[in-house]
Amino acid sequence: MDWGSCLVNDVASLRCLPILFANVLNVLFMVAGTIAAIIIIISGLRMILSGGDAKQLETAQKTLVYAIGGLLLIFFSYMILNIIAFVTGVNCILTIGPWASGSCAR
Repeated sequence: MDWGSCLVNDVASLRCLPILFANVLNVLFMVAGTIAAIIIIISGLRMILSGGDAKQLETAQKTLVYAIGGLLLIFFSYMILNIIAFVTGVNCILTIGPWASGSCAR
């Protein structure tokens, strides 16, 4: 589905909502990945600059674990959604995702 298929007299209609949601999700995935990468870099620098202080090192390690955990949570949630769609054959649930590949029968 593209923008041309949902426009009525060159004006967006309600049929454009799935496209809008897909674009918003794309941006959110990119922002989440960028933020996670920045936090991973910052926690690595904090580990290096801890200067042997056990408390600062522990804080940096926790930050690193949480950043990687959040990134994995985002990845696995998308993967689980795709597995459910594949196993059940209900590709309709993927139409509002960033990599929409299914279509709903109406």
